[in-house]
Amino acid sequence: MPPVYVVEQNTKLRIRNQRLEVERVEDDAHIETLLSVPLGQVSQVILFGNVGLTTPAIDALLGEGREVIFLTRNGEYRGRLIGEITPHVPLRRAQYARLNEPHFVLALAKRFVHAKLSHQRALLLRHNRQRSDPLIHSAAEQLAQALEAVERKQNLASLRGLEGSATAAYFGGLRRLFDPVWRFEKRTRRPPADPVNVLLSFGYTLMAQTASGAVQSMGLDPYAGFLHEYAYNRPALALDLLEEFRPVVDGVALWACASGQITPQDFEPGPPERPVLLLEDGLKRFIRAYETRMEGRFTHPLRGVQLAMRQCVFEQARQAADCIQQAKPDFRGMGFR
Repeated sequence: MPPVYVVEQNTKLRIRNQRLEVERVEDDAHIETLLSVPLGQVSQVILFGNVGLTTPAIDALLGEGREVIFLTRNGEYRGRLIGEITPHVPLRRAQYARLNEPHFVLALAKRFVHAKLSHQRALLLRHNRQRSDPLIHSAAEQLAQALEAVERKQNLASLRGLEGSATAAYFGGLRRLFDPVWRFEKRTRRPPADPVNVLLSFGYTLMAQTASGAVQSMGLDPYAGFLHEYAYNRPALALDLLEEFRPVVDGVALWACASGQITPQDFEPGPPERPVLLLEDGLKRFIRAYETRMEGRFTHPLRGVQLAMRQCVFEQARQAADCIQQAKPDFRGMGFR
């Protein structure tokens, strides 16, 4: 089931007759119901900006084990409301033990990097079949060389350096796939400097929340990662899992921009700390494009069955948990083509 997204400002969520409803109060005499969905069909709730929750709605969502994610109006992550943490002490003990095994940490981190670079290369090659752009071909070749070099890395610092330089080459190729009207020259964050970077940052935020939920559902500690360094309040393991799914977001942004689902007119100038803003209607259309991709089916390499992309994220989290429990860092990427 896809999440419930609430983008409309000055609205409130409440529960009526076991249904989650989104209301806008125009005045004391007029209440407009924007959405009504059975609570049992809600997998997750994602709120943007000034959206309220009644106490009964909070109680009902916690009781059903449905998390609520709070984002700013511009899609920046602020926090999450979640029920009881999965009581899986043995798995977490194993996770912390593996973090004290340098060989295991490096080996698993290599698998995460390999999965990411493989997917990035696949995306470039797929979109360059008709274009035959030599610069995109060159970027794909650099990624191929980086993939060969992954296993030769002897420490996390050099592995992260390789991943960083390979990803820079990837974005050098990816930008060639966007029309120049988008002014997409390179990957920029904090703040995103152009419309494409706004879409990428927003999409990565959504995917990171899926990855975090997947990690927690398996009973793992989302803050104890292998590739990403520990930092206060950074969900390092969720970010490890996110890496191979970043190109999914890249593909959604490319599709949305190329198909006209999103246009340059969907953006407006903002303040210095957020110089490019995505307007509300454009935000809704990008969410629809993103959800179309997340509900698309893909054959999982280990399960051998077709699953929705969102389910694949959960299966990759399950695989990471198995690697940790069995002390075998043989994580396998999705093998996107």
